[in-house]
Amino acid sequence: MSREFTTSQQVALDQAIRAAEQVSRFEFSIFVGTAEGDARAFAERLHASLSTPPRSILVMVDPTSRLVEVVTGSEVRRVLTDHEVGLAVLEMRTEFASGDLVRGLRRGISMLAMQSRTPRTLHAQEL
Repeated sequence: MSREFTTSQQVALDQAIRAAEQVSRFEFSIFVGTAEGDARAFAERLHASLSTPPRSILVMVDPTSRLVEVVTGSEVRRVLTDHEVGLAVLEMRTEFASGDLVRGLRRGISMLAMQSRTPRTLHAQEL
């Protein structure tokens, strides 16, 4: 994360990320700061620099420009649709508009995690 958060805000975001990773089994990253150049291209470069881009979700927020970008890896896109990402972004923007950046990030991450969790597979003997 680029922006400075208080200790309690950092703990809250870390907890949200940890919970999201447990639910979805994908890796989550947050960047809050100024996007360099084109915001989407910048977010894609950040995502590509992660340790496992195919299994990662990056949420990039530029509060100054009021931009939110979510980049998902190839494995994530198999279970998380653009529509679902759009709903999470809308939820984040709603919270950001009320002035609560951390709450918006936490809610958005939670929504992304719930929508990207792998569905439970039923086996014939479980039916």
